[in-house]
Amino acid sequence: MKRFHLFVSIVLLATGLSVRSAQETPDAKSIKVVRFGKLWDAKGKLWANAIVIVEGERIKAVTSDAAAIPPGAEVMDLSKYTGLPGLIDVHTHMTMYTDETPGQSMLKQLTANPPAVEVFLARKGALRTLEAGVTTVRDLGADQYMDIAMRDLINHGEMIGPRMFVCGYGLYITNTPYKPGLNPPAGGIADGVPEVLRAVRQQIAAGADVIKMYASTGTDDDTTGFQTYNYEEIKAAVDTAHQFGKKIAIHSYGPDGARDAVRAGTDSLEHATDMDEATIQAMAKRGTFYVPTIDHNRYYLDNWQKIGYANGFQEKTKAFIERNLETARKAHKAGVKFAMGSDAIYTMFGENTRELGWFVKAGMTPEQALRTATTNAAELLGKEKELGAVAPGYFADLVAVEGDPLADINVSINNVRWVMKAGAVVTDKTKDRAH
Repeated sequence: MKRFHLFVSIVLLATGLSVRSAQETPDAKSIKVVRFGKLWDAKGKLWANAIVIVEGERIKAVTSDAAAIPPGAEVMDLSKYTGLPGLIDVHTHMTMYTDETPGQSMLKQLTANPPAVEVFLARKGALRTLEAGVTTVRDLGADQYMDIAMRDLINHGEMIGPRMFVCGYGLYITNTPYKPGLNPPAGGIADGVPEVLRAVRQQIAAGADVIKMYASTGTDDDTTGFQTYNYEEIKAAVDTAHQFGKKIAIHSYGPDGARDAVRAGTDSLEHATDMDEATIQAMAKRGTFYVPTIDHNRYYLDNWQKIGYANGFQEKTKAFIERNLETARKAHKAGVKFAMGSDAIYTMFGENTRELGWFVKAGMTPEQALRTATTNAAELLGKEKELGAVAPGYFADLVAVEGDPLADINVSINNVRWVMKAGAVVTDKTKDRAH
C-alpha cells in the first residue's frame, strides 16, 4: 500500500510539473506569422514586406522587421499578395440560403424548409461569404430566431462561418389578411408605440445584438417605398434600442421613412432612395450610416426566374437601381458615412463585396470603398477597436488578394485568394495557383 501511495505521489508531482511547464512556456506553434508583399492596414498605412504576428485569435504585432519573427513560429508566406483586414458586410440574411434545386423556385424552398433544415443549409452560404473575404456580418432579419442559433453555432465552433451580429425578428406592421380560426401572432409584428416597445424588448430578451425595423414597403421584386411606421413609432424603437445599449438599423426604400428614421436617431439607414437634400445633410451632421444595398437588386434581375418572381418587375427595378445609385452619389458628395451591405440572400452569398463596385461608380476611390467594409463597418458595429483594421489587439481577420486593391476595386471583389478569421485559416486558394 505504501508503494502505491508513493507511486501516486510521483505521478501527481510529475503531472503538476508538466502542467506548470506548459503554462509557463508558450508553445511557439501557437504563434503564426503571415508575410504579405503589401498590406493595407486601414489605419492609414500601406506596408511593404509586411509581417503580421498572430497569437491565438488576435494580432500581436505588425512590422516589416524579419528579426521580430519568434523562433519556431508557423510562417505563412503570402508575399505574392496584398493583405487587407477581414471585410465586414453589414446587411445580410444568412439563414435565407437556398440551393438551386431543379424544378423548385428559391422562394418556395425558403417557405417549405423547416428551421433546422434552413440553418443546416445556411452553412454553405456562410462558407461562400468567407471565401469572398467577409469575416464578419451584421444579419438583419430571420425567422424563428435562426440567426441567433447560427451565430451561437459559429461562436461555439460547431459551424464554420463569419462572425455574426444578429437582430432576431425585424419589426414590421401587420401585413397579412385576417384568416378565420387560430392565428398565432407572427414574430416581429408591432402596431403602435406600445407594441413597438414590446417587440424591441422581445428581440433583446431573445439575445439580439442589434434591432431592425422596416419603416417602408419594398423588398424582393417590390421597389415601392411607402412609409409604414410613423415618426412616433420609429422614435420609440430607436430610444428603446439605445436604452438597452443596442444599435438600430431602419429599412426604408423611399424618402419619407428615411427622413423620419434619421430624425429619430437611427444608427444606420438601409436602402433609402430619393432622399431629399435636408435628409442627406442631417445624415452627414448626425453621423448616420448609409447602407444603400445597390447590388442586391442587380442580383434579383439576374436570377428572377430561379427565385420565382413574376415577369414584369424588371423596368421598375432597373429604374430603382439608377435612383439608388444617384442617391448614393449625392450622399457621398455631402460627406455621409457609408457601410457596405450586400443584402445577400438565396444564392447571393459569395457576391457580398460586389457592392464596392457600385460605391466606386458613386464617386468613391477604391480606398474609400474599402473603408466602408472595414473601419466604417466596424464603427457601425461598435467594434472599431477590435475589427476592421490590421493592428495589435485586433482580431486576426486577414485577407490576401492578388493585385492592387487601391488601384482597382475589382481586385478586392474577384481576386481573394486566402482568408484568416480569428487566427484560423478558413480559405486558401493559393496552393491551387502555385506553379
